Amino acid sequence: MNGYRTQQLGWFDTILVVIFLLGLYLNVSLQITPKIPLTCAPSGFAGLLLLWRRRDRIDPRHLGGLLAVIALYLGATLSATNYDYLGKRFTGLLQLTYSLVICYAFFVTMVQTERGQIARILLIFCLSIAVGCFLEQYAGLRAISDAVRERMYDSGIVYDADLRDQLLYGRVRPKLFTSEPASVTFTYTHYTFTWLVVSQWRWKLLLYIGLMGVGLLLMPGPTLLLMLMLAVPYLIFLHGQDGRGGGVSITRMVAGMAVSAVLIAIALVVGSSFFAERIAEFSSGKDASFFYRVIGPMLVAFDVFKRYPWAGAGLTGEPFIADQVLTVFMNSSGFQAAWRIDKVSEVLTNYFWLHWIYLGLVWGTVTLIGLGIWLRMIGAPSLLYCFGVWLILGQAGGAYVGPKTWSVILIAAASAALTRQVVAGSAGTPAHDMRDRPTMVRGTGVLRPKSVQP
Repeated sequence: MNGYRTQQLGWFDTILVVIFLLGLYLNVSLQITPKIPLTCAPSGFAGLLLLWRRRDRIDPRHLGGLLAVIALYLGATLSATNYDYLGKRFTGLLQLTYSLVICYAFFVTMVQTERGQIARILLIFCLSIAVGCFLEQYAGLRAISDAVRERMYDSGIVYDADLRDQLLYGRVRPKLFTSEPASVTFTYTHYTFTWLVVSQWRWKLLLYIGLMGVGLLLMPGPTLLLMLMLAVPYLIFLHGQDGRGGGVSITRMVAGMAVSAVLIAIALVVGSSFFAERIAEFSSGKDASFFYRVIGPMLVAFDVFKRYPWAGAGLTGEPFIADQVLTVFMNSSGFQAAWRIDKVSEVLTNYFWLHWIYLGLVWGTVTLIGLGIWLRMIGAPSLLYCFGVWLILGQAGGAYVGPKTWSVILIAAASAALTRQVVAGSAGTPAHDMRDRPTMVRGTGVLRPKSVQP
């Protein structure tokens, strides 16, 4: 068993959880100084409050592990070439530290909350996105959404790909108060998948596929196909475990691998049906979004391995390698000279490859090992699952130092830990005895204060 009794969130903590999730969805920044933005500001405020409210239930060893991870990133920052960019890199380190702290606070909150309550919050959030997209498309909500977006985001309501979306999908994709349609599909994919993992409903996989179908109809985009890919690490690394925490169930793992193969086949069929035009653009090398999100960052990472294998470009080091990025792009057969590049940071939108671009081969490997050790310390039952989810969603997400990136891996760790939790007293301990004993989630550092003994 990987944990003991959890509890229902009170109304205040429930509001904080919703605000945290909403902040990740909106991705609104608050400029603290001219050079330092507070990204996902609502999530930041909610995360710090959640951390404060659970300050007595956190194992100091796990905070020590978090500080050790930050120390590794500090070492990588100090090891990067050309100290002229040190100020920019320290700004990135500050943002990364902020992101890890608030996402850890959300992790601690998740692992001590009953699975059913977390599942309901996530499902309601996903259904709200779907309803909102429907209203934006068919009931006039777009005018309100655009007016709010114009005030929230520096870029206003301009989204350059609206014309392309009309050509590819026959309509303008919903943005629903976010900066771009990709933010809607990314969050919908992430939260719906987390619901799949946390939910204990017997038929949840069928509803999951149904939710993906709803997404394809209301907010079409290739990111939604990742919902099927994400189910693969879940079915193999989590669902394949014995439900009582006793180890691997070979039967369930084989069944999970079989279902995974079916889901991959479905993803290929759905992709070729719903996104035929987009696939044609991929194949002909005319899709700038796909190049900037997948191909380009990978090519730049390989080039960084050759030039700066020790410590890469440094955190948020795009200015340091700006000319190098342009050279790599221009030399790629998949790049079109007519594509516009205003800022290098806007054309490297894949946080998985940014990890290697920023940190290089050596420090990139060291920090991943450090992260893995810390995740095991705080109770993640499967590193392959956590990093698998992180890698897959990385193909649709950028901003390496931002909270959205680190929420992916820490929410994955929390949802995996929740699948190992059992109700206290289920192994034969009377419930009235357990209520008067300190309880904890093993490996997570979440402790309950000891009450007066009877």
